[in-house]
Amino acid sequence: MNKQNVLKEADFFINLKEKLGERIKDLRKERGLNQIQTAEALKIDKSTIAKYETDVSAPSVFLLIDLAEFFEVSTDYLLGLEE
Repeated sequence: MNKQNVLKEADFFINLKEKLGERIKDLRKERGLNQIQTAEALKIDKSTIAKYETDVSAPSVFLLIDLAEFFEVSTDYLLGLEE
């Protein structure tokens, strides 16, 4: 893999993470929930939701599925792979 392909792949994953944070925040706000309520429903720490929304970290595959089920959307939607 050449340097250009590596950079394209890195950009793809950065964009995925950014899109994920935006989608989580938007879905949470659309439902009139704050970070604490969302975290409690998912049985995770409030700071974890904040980290996802600000792109500091990303959820595990298992938590990504939980988020999709909680917000009643697909994991592809959360990742920005579909509208």
